Amino acid sequence: MTVAAGTARRKRASVETPKTQRPQAADLLAWYDRHRRALPWRAPPGTTPDPYRVWLSEIMLQQTTVKAVAPYFARFIARWPQVRALAASPLDDVLKLWAGLGYYARARNLHACARAVVERHNGEFPASEAALADLPGIGPYTAAAIAAIAFDAPAAAVDGNVERVVARLYALADALPAAKPRLRALTQALVPRARAGDFAQALMDLGATICTPKKPACALCPWSDACAARRRGDPETFPVKAPKAEGRQRRGAAFVVTRADGQLLMRSRPPKGLLGGMTEVPTSEWRHDFDDEEALAHAPTLARATPRWRRVGGTVRHVFTHFPLQLVVYVATVGTTTPAPSGMRWVALDTLAGEALPNLMRKVVAHALPEHALPEPRRGDVMAAPKQSSKQSSRRAT
Repeated sequence: MTVAAGTARRKRASVETPKTQRPQAADLLAWYDRHRRALPWRAPPGTTPDPYRVWLSEIMLQQTTVKAVAPYFARFIARWPQVRALAASPLDDVLKLWAGLGYYARARNLHACARAVVERHNGEFPASEAALADLPGIGPYTAAAIAAIAFDAPAAAVDGNVERVVARLYALADALPAAKPRLRALTQALVPRARAGDFAQALMDLGATICTPKKPACALCPWSDACAARRRGDPETFPVKAPKAEGRQRRGAAFVVTRADGQLLMRSRPPKGLLGGMTEVPTSEWRHDFDDEEALAHAPTLARATPRWRRVGGTVRHVFTHFPLQLVVYVATVGTTTPAPSGMRWVALDTLAGEALPNLMRKVVAHALPEHALPEPRRGDVMAAPKQSSKQSSRRAT
């Protein structure tokens, strides 16, 4: 090798090294300008995002896929085009329109947040992360996402897609969830001063379409040269995740009582906690030690009627976030004059679609009364959240 050639190679390496060590926001934004996804809630290029649409979509996308959210978002926007309209609506109407989307605490917090925006901020979403995070149901990720996308604030919106992208960029060996603060700091360092909102959405799109959990398309990635995991040859091993504890299975019984005039016995769950405020048929408690042989001891007591219970073959299985559930189902028919027990009500079978039925109860009705089955929930939508705080989980599905 000549001295001149060696000098040229060193100069070339000194120019290229910074790019291979640090991903450039400009490269990602250039890619985004060519390949951005067209999403129902995303403002077209050159237009100002609507904070209400940004907020609504971000709440719906928590733990839920884009494909599942799209029709719900369209129905919500058609019903409540502005935050004031949503705030003025009864919570029960919100729960009914949300039914089937899962993680029902989000719907309760959505309604509470709309009212807070109207009462505290005169119907206008605040622009700062701190003020946004002070609203019901808005955690750190959602506050950052709204601040960045709706107000172009230089905020690091770190969802599941972004965690994956950044963990691979730096081949971060720390396991989730302990790695979250480090991933957030690394992401914040990448956020540009200009076009912060586009940058946030570009990172999400990169994780959803290129840097996918399995078989990432590294050859198409605008940050391919900067990615440590790609250079190692094992991008699919990142992010590292701590082993997840399996929840213990719970069991119980569901009781499907119909009247001869086409009415179904139902009740509303307590407003807080698992499936809070949603509609269900009467059930027993869901316990680890539930005994099927004693199931009928938990059946509802009906005045003027002695139900002849019949157990339906098989069971209904459902997976919640922290535990799997298995229900045996009993059915009975009673006379048209049978009153509903205290805290319960009769609902016409032909109006079930208008009830706030979670997917678990849709499964129970379909199992007991196949002729009245409601549409099957999409894959990925069958989980409902356990009891949560007012600050929702910020992870969202690809």
